[in-house]
Amino acid sequence: MNYETDAVVVGAGPVGLFAVFQCGMVKMRCHLVDALDAVGGQCMALYPEKPIYDIPGFASLPAAELIARLEAQAAAFKPTIHLGRQMVGLDRVADSWRCTLSDGTQITAKAVIIAAGSGAFGPNRPPLDGITAFEGKGAGLGVHYFVARREDFRGKSVVIAGGGDSAVDWAISLAELAERVMVVHRRPKFRAAPESESRLKDLADAGRVELVVPYQLHGLEGDNGRLAAVTVATLEGEVRRLEADALLPFFGLATNLGPIAEWGLAMDRNTIAVDPATMATSAPGIFAAGDISAYPGKLKLILTGFAEAARAAHSAYEFAHPGEALHFEHSTSAGVPR
Repeated sequence: MNYETDAVVVGAGPVGLFAVFQCGMVKMRCHLVDALDAVGGQCMALYPEKPIYDIPGFASLPAAELIARLEAQAAAFKPTIHLGRQMVGLDRVADSWRCTLSDGTQITAKAVIIAAGSGAFGPNRPPLDGITAFEGKGAGLGVHYFVARREDFRGKSVVIAGGGDSAVDWAISLAELAERVMVVHRRPKFRAAPESESRLKDLADAGRVELVVPYQLHGLEGDNGRLAAVTVATLEGEVRRLEADALLPFFGLATNLGPIAEWGLAMDRNTIAVDPATMATSAPGIFAAGDISAYPGKLKLILTGFAEAARAAHSAYEFAHPGEALHFEHSTSAGVPR
């Protein structure tokens, strides 16, 4: 099928959903494209029940609830949504862009906003012999790289490996319901947000979490794919055995920009270089927001991505409607355009 619209947003994560809303606020018709089968990006695919702590106005908000709120907000403008389809082609045609999807659909738009996070993603698997035999063994058992349901780990003995935000946040969360939570990290200092690290250490002092430091993953024990224990070792070779029902290794994601890297945009390593004043890329009419965009001093926060999405939408309007003044009004006075 062929479509014509004002803007195409690539990526249906939180920033992409908010970009759709912001396009609607400046009266731009919008199509939304994502390779996943549901909106939400990493929030829904990797950690729908993980609490997010840096959304203004919410002390804590589960990722799935954040996505539901953003989806409802964007729905007011009735965007056309293409899920389970990757945008594989981007070609300049006259004064517009022709976006080609993996199913052959073509969308012609005045502007494109790329909000694809870090691109396609998958877990970094730790190099442990036989680890694949313990993957996908059911709720709360074996090796899991993401937590879809906290409740799966109720009453379980869980080993969490890693020292970043995901490892620390899930240790804090699962301490509320797991029988035992052990956090394995190669050094006493964690790489998580200071407040989260402080909460983790408070739980350790209270005996609700065990910090297994300085250790690294060494091996897995079990029969017929059922995990029995995780062995860990120091750099000096001291080995410990941790009886466990589940191992959660949080060593980040392996990402791949896929076709985006072939669109001829100026890149900054694995991100797209933009002008922070407009979120414009090196190509006219193409803008980027969220983790995929790069500029000096950028903070990789959802909050920052929301602001970038708003700026990108306004810049897209100015590009699509040259010479037309955009009379911006706050939503409290203008309401939602109809």
